[in-house]
Parts: sequence; structure tokens; C-alpha cells
Amino acid sequence: MINHKVLIIDYGVGNDQSIINALKFLGYDFIISNNKKDIVQAKVYILPGVGAFSEAMKNLNDLGITDLLKEQILQKKKPILGICLGFQVLADYSEENGTHQGLGFIKGGVIKFKAERGLRIPHVGWSEIKVVKPNPLFTKLGTRPAFYFDHSYHLVGEEADVSARCFYGADFTAAVQKDNIFGVQFHPEKSQNNGLKLFRSFFNYVGNI
Repeated sequence: MINHKVLIIDYGVGNDQSIINALKFLGYDFIISNNKKDIVQAKVYILPGVGAFSEAMKNLNDLGITDLLKEQILQKKKPILGICLGFQVLADYSEENGTHQGLGFIKGGVIKFKAERGLRIPHVGWSEIKVVKPNPLFTKLGTRPAFYFDHSYHLVGEEADVSARCFYGADFTAAVQKDNIFGVQFHPEKSQNNGLKLFRSFFNYVGNI
């Protein structure tokens, strides 16, 4: 990772400190920025996020970086890892508080869990996932690792993009992988050793491309 500059995209809705702590613990060099020059120079992106989809997209648009991110990620194929809300904004749209357009990196939409059969919303806490595609994110984790979740909405997308599922009332997408685009609905930065292993696997992948 010495030759790969990691950029945590700062857009006002991130859970940056927990991610900072995880990357520092693992010994990776990174910067936190929304500066266009930094975006162009970066080799890999982490898009964190907590809160509302509409606010996240408004902030990205107000910063004037959405087209630049599309160029760097879709055309130049730089890797990105979206986390929680940062994963959801990779989708085409969300139905949270109305319909809002996302970045469109991943086909599909973000919808709310159905409150039925006593299901508590939001889905908060540790849940086991079922890995569909082990490589590269889950190579160190086995087929059913547990991660920490905190969300009320989930992605409904294309089956081919799903890399892990989780059950909460019904199966939902816990992680996606589409070429250089990765997203996880859970919080690896709050998932102790499993989260650290996921980060390390992601950066090992980045270091080999």
C-alpha cells in the first residue's frame, strides 16, 4: 500500500474517526479530503457515511465532486469501498424520505425494511452474513462471519453484484462487488477483528492491481 494513496472522502456525513482508528491500527497511510486535486491523485477511495441518503447526495453535489468521482471510478477504474450510507449512495436511487438519485455505480434501489412479524427497525447489532463471493473482501473470514449493522434501509439490486447476504426478516444484500466497486452495508470499522480482516483484504487486493 506504500504506493497507493488512500483517500477517505469527507462529505459531511461520515463516521470518519472509527475508520481512521482502524486504518491507523493496520498501519495504512491515508488522507481525508474532498479536494478535487486529492481525488485525482488518490489511488483508492473509502466512502463512509451515516445519516440520511438525501443529505449525503446533496453534500456530494454541493461539493461539485460527483462527476469527478464518476470519471475516476467508472472510467479510470480506481477502487472504491462504500460503507453503510456510503454503500447506499453507490446505488441508482433511494426511497428514504422520497425518491432521491444516487451515484449510479451499482444498479438498484435502496428501500426500507418492512415492519412486520415483530421486526425491529432499525436493524442494529451483530449479525452473521453468508458470503457468496469470498474474493477479495472475505478471503480471511470464512463463509459466515459476523459484522455490526445499524440501518433501516437496504439495497435491492442485481443478483450478479451480491457478494454477501444477511437475514433480517428476509435475506437482504449485505455486500456488493462489481469490478472495482465494493460496498458493505455493515460497519467494518465497528466490527473488531472481522472488520480489520476485511479492510486488510481490500487493501491487499488494491495493492495487487
